[in-house]
Amino acid sequence: MQSMPDASPTKWHLAHTSWFFETFILVPFHRNYRVFDEAYGYLFNSYYEAVGARHPRPERGLLTRPGAGEVNAYRRHVDAAMSAFMNTAEAATWAKAEALVALGIAHEEQHQELMLTDILSVFARNPLRPAYRAADDERPQDAGRGKASDGDAAGDDGSFLTFPGGLYEIGHADGDGDAFAFDNEGPRHKVYLEPFRLAARPVSNGAWMAFIEDGGYRRPELWLADGWAVVQAEGWASPLYWERDGDGRWAQMSLRGLAALDACAPVCHVGLYEADAFARWAGMRLPSEAEWEVAASTLDPSGNTLGAGRLRPCADDRNDTGAPSPVLRQMFGDVWEWTASSYAPYPGFRPAAGAVGEYNGKFMCNQMVLRGGSCATPDGHVRPTYRNFFYPHQRWQFSGVRLAQDV
Repeated sequence: MQSMPDASPTKWHLAHTSWFFETFILVPFHRNYRVFDEAYGYLFNSYYEAVGARHPRPERGLLTRPGAGEVNAYRRHVDAAMSAFMNTAEAATWAKAEALVALGIAHEEQHQELMLTDILSVFARNPLRPAYRAADDERPQDAGRGKASDGDAAGDDGSFLTFPGGLYEIGHADGDGDAFAFDNEGPRHKVYLEPFRLAARPVSNGAWMAFIEDGGYRRPELWLADGWAVVQAEGWASPLYWERDGDGRWAQMSLRGLAALDACAPVCHVGLYEADAFARWAGMRLPSEAEWEVAASTLDPSGNTLGAGRLRPCADDRNDTGAPSPVLRQMFGDVWEWTASSYAPYPGFRPAAGAVGEYNGKFMCNQMVLRGGSCATPDGHVRPTYRNFFYPHQRWQFSGVRLAQDV
């Protein structure tokens, strides 16, 4: 199934990630490799112009053949060949291929998240509202509570942390041990920041309900011009996957199925246009990606990610009452957080040579940066320097909001 042009069928994700290893590692480096099916290069290439023609993205759902069984056979074929290659490659060959293998693993982790995101998009369009995983296997503390937030428009408790202005370094540094990073995370470089404040928690569903009740989706003065045009054209009145139940109460579709909205959980499935409008309504702003990274640089990059098994954003019940100062919560996991930064190259950025140079660099226009990972991100996949990016109108990702202020 393919719910919309931005999404892809599960079968396509499985085949495409296999095609990536076959095309960029096995064909050029494994002397004894046999291509599984020559037609797959056309069917499962995503956007690599240097590799050749490809099937149109909006029509991936029309690929009734090959079937799921054939795609799984393709994966087994590629897995076996990759295992043999990694066990037998000569040192000189492995030196050329190792970075590509690491890129292929990170690429597959990205598609593990995209696959879940796209499954939710399909299930949300089904009037039966099926669940990817039943809610009855949740632990009691993970269940949605559905009560209103006690905080102000900032989210839960309205707490902010203050960061001094000055010269900072952001981005991934070459030679930083064996740590993997995508090319768009570097080079490391200096940025000057004015003093700023960052919300201790992401914006909650309860705060977003207040935004809706105050006419947030009906007030053009809150919106960027392009955003207001989308609101009007598509009839936005709430985040994606929100709906009213028979009693007029909010419910939300997630990978756990349709359930009462947890007002204390981070708001999810909002686009940059909505995030910006909410921030303006709250009298605040979105952080820049540099501010976000500086704030997150000393934090453990773990949280409610895929391994936790919750499969939806959850409220953080930890109480900072009595602490000398608030603490940043949920910077990693739960929801990707929109920033006010356009997705552009860092100073000194150079894309890799060859087709893999198309992985990130050619998308550095008209998109916005998100940080932090989500409840569907594989464990260990994100880090403070990680730069995700989407178009400002896109909402089907697990994207949310954290507010900032000038000092």
